[in-house]
Amino acid sequence: MFACAQKKEEKTKAKSTTSINDNKLPKPFASESVTNYSNVIGWKENETPKAPAGFTVSKYAGGFENCRWMYVLPNGDVVVAESNSNYSFPKQLGAKIIGAGKSNNVSNSADRIILLRDADKDGKPEIRETFLDKENGLNQPLGMLLIGDWFYVANTNAVLRFPYKSGQTKITEKGHKLVDLPEGKVNRHWTRNIIANADNSKIFIAVGSASNIAEEGLNEEILRADILEMNPDGSGLRVFASGLRNPVGMDWAPGTQTLWTTVNERDELGNDLVPDYLTSVKENGFYGWPYSYWGQNIDPRIKDTKPELVKKTIVPEVDLGSHTASLGLAFSKGKNFPAKYQNGAFIAQHGSWNRDPLSGYKVVFVPFSNGKPSGKMQDFLTGFIVDPQKDKVRGRPVGLAFLQDGSLLVTDDKTGTIWRVSSHK
Repeated sequence: MFACAQKKEEKTKAKSTTSINDNKLPKPFASESVTNYSNVIGWKENETPKAPAGFTVSKYAGGFENCRWMYVLPNGDVVVAESNSNYSFPKQLGAKIIGAGKSNNVSNSADRIILLRDADKDGKPEIRETFLDKENGLNQPLGMLLIGDWFYVANTNAVLRFPYKSGQTKITEKGHKLVDLPEGKVNRHWTRNIIANADNSKIFIAVGSASNIAEEGLNEEILRADILEMNPDGSGLRVFASGLRNPVGMDWAPGTQTLWTTVNERDELGNDLVPDYLTSVKENGFYGWPYSYWGQNIDPRIKDTKPELVKKTIVPEVDLGSHTASLGLAFSKGKNFPAKYQNGAFIAQHGSWNRDPLSGYKVVFVPFSNGKPSGKMQDFLTGFIVDPQKDKVRGRPVGLAFLQDGSLLVTDDKTGTIWRVSSHK
């Protein structure tokens, strides 16, 4: 079922989350926890998100069934994961009752990966094929990866790999399961992302928690709220970092060997708790969940707080705003964008359900210098929110990927659209 907070009665005052980065956190329950799902109305013809001066935003492709994630193959093809939570009838009914159907696609997962090819390099793909689907063994796929002649897919319950030859538009073989991933009886955070290190000797897997604050018991959280590590053949699976409630986006800071991730923090503590964050991922590091947040801030709902773990909780580097649902992460690639955007992290914020007014619903940029954050986050792609007083939005950004020409792709899952942001510096 969807998580629920107190239904909102009226618009409440809350601080803006546009550039929170000072980590001056309010006390738990300083404001009411509200259920406030947005109403996605879609994009009219010729409407697009808004980028800063010097950029053009265009529709790259559309008509997808909940397009979530993308991966760009070495030949320039783009593969797009169409996936979702699975909705039983009771879950669909619950979504309608609390208003979640206005904000989310409440149909079962398409379990499909679409291949797009822009053969003439005009900024729009002419070729569109089903690359993989349920017949190949897909089950709520998200993360994708190519190592040599193997194409990897992270299902919600396993990592699969498939033989791949450059240029092929469809894979016919069933996937070979390398490792099981926890699905359990509760699977609130169903996405699994994957990324390899520079020499492709290790694969990292982001696995979110089963629940909000382990309310279903810690037995449901084994190998969850973690970033896992394994060898490319599936051997050597281990926990690389833990206490990350729902890590989703992952990328390497250019010029370093440091992995970064976007993390969705816990809900139902009020409008401005707890901030989602961007953090470097330290081997054997612990980041607090479920016992504490942002260091030693104890969650008052947790009875056994494990002081020995709380004491060593790592404070993340960048505050991305509370309830923003920060998902996609992509560091700047090349020099196609203006200098201001050539060194930093782009982050897609899917948008809130547990905050009034809404937060997120945009793509932000965090500048970096020498491999570390060097300034507050700033808006990059906006225009998703239509009317904050009526909670109307046009779409919800999710995944990010840079094309070989340096332009940035953004998935918009509820509307089934991929946007392309290009520079004309």
